[in-house]
This record gives sequence, C-alpha cells and structure tokens, in this order.
Amino acid sequence: MPRYHGSCHCGAVRFEVEADIHSLAACNCSVCLKKGILHHRVAAADFRLLSGATALAEYRFGTRVAVHYFCRHCGIHPFTRPRAAPHLYTINVRCLDDFDWQDPLLTVQLFDGRHWERQYASWPD
Repeated sequence: MPRYHGSCHCGAVRFEVEADIHSLAACNCSVCLKKGILHHRVAAADFRLLSGATALAEYRFGTRVAVHYFCRHCGIHPFTRPRAAPHLYTINVRCLDDFDWQDPLLTVQLFDGRHWERQYASWPD
C-alpha cells in the first residue's frame, strides 16, 4: 500500500498515512466548506503522527463528536476524527506533500454535510 507524508504549512505537524487513494470526499458543512478540505478516510492503524502533538489544537462544534485538528502556529487543518466514524482519521489530502490531489483520475464525491443525517444514512462506507 502506498505511504504518503503530510504536514501543516509551518511544518510543526507531520504525519504519514498508508492508503490507496482513488476517491475523495468534499463536504459542504459549515466548517469543511470554509476550510476547503478534501477528505480521505484511513484506519487508525494506517495513520501515524510523526511530530507536532503539542502543536495541535482541536475544534469541535454541533454534536461535538468530530474532532478537527489544527496547527496552533499556522492554522492549517491536516486531519479530523470524523463524526461519522470517530475510530478513523479523515486526512486533508491537500496537506499531503507527496500526493497529487488534482490527478484527473481521482473521483470526488460530494457529501451534503448541510443535511448531515440524511446524507449519512445514504452514504456508502
């Protein structure tokens, strides 16, 4: 399985994931839309925080289940523990340093986070 390396803008937070990334999700909820994240879920066993645990701050809203992590120095959002699957990580593929998120072969699925409950009920795992 491919291994990718990610970081925040200032480099304080560094992580790596092992994942076959063929599709991404774009959510239109109030927070994802404003931060422009492109999501890809990975199992906790396939995610490793390499550095920057003390540089991370968290933000929770609504149900307070999802944990959105941000670098407290540069403000970049590299990953989340998602509400739909808090045992997983959702990485922001735009933070991956060695992944082409603009590859035309990637598919992007739209997730209607504005109507979260209805969308989640019909979302494929």
